[in-house]
Amino acid sequence: MRIWTTTAVLASFWLISGVIGSKPINATSVLVENAISSPAPTNVKQITVSNTEFGLKRVDSKGNVTIFQTKRVPLQEGNTYGWRIKLKDYRGEVKWREVLRLPKPPETWGTDNGEDFSISADGKTSVTRRTQSDPEGVIENFWTIAPGDPVGKHRIEIYIDDRLISTFEFEVIPVK
Repeated sequence: MRIWTTTAVLASFWLISGVIGSKPINATSVLVENAISSPAPTNVKQITVSNTEFGLKRVDSKGNVTIFQTKRVPLQEGNTYGWRIKLKDYRGEVKWREVLRLPKPPETWGTDNGEDFSISADGKTSVTRRTQSDPEGVIENFWTIAPGDPVGKHRIEIYIDDRLISTFEFEVIPVK
């Protein structure tokens, strides 16, 4: 029993001396070395805009869509207005958010696609979220005038990755 106790005490002493005698680890330098040696993400590319259009949507006999640029939209049922944004040197899928602010609530709100769409508590603001993919790097959205839509100043804000990329201010005017 005495030999076993002596062996345990000596082994413990040697183990403890080895730990105490070793060079201490500097945790700060280890963290800094790891941060420096870890590469930064390279797939983060900021999306920039090369062109914007807002106005009335026109479709020709071949189905080509053009935008008649204006800041005055006649309040005439069936008129379609909206925006188109060309992204600079960007191809692929884009997740965007549109915030449409009206001067007062319309009689009804609606979308065609059952998309991610919400309306503010006061009924004056809508938020549309969509993912769009276009080989030319173009995103767009259009609205159609419906009965009960308000006249007055409107505002559309477009966001990509929670960054405001474009704002369109326009006025819906009564038809004379």
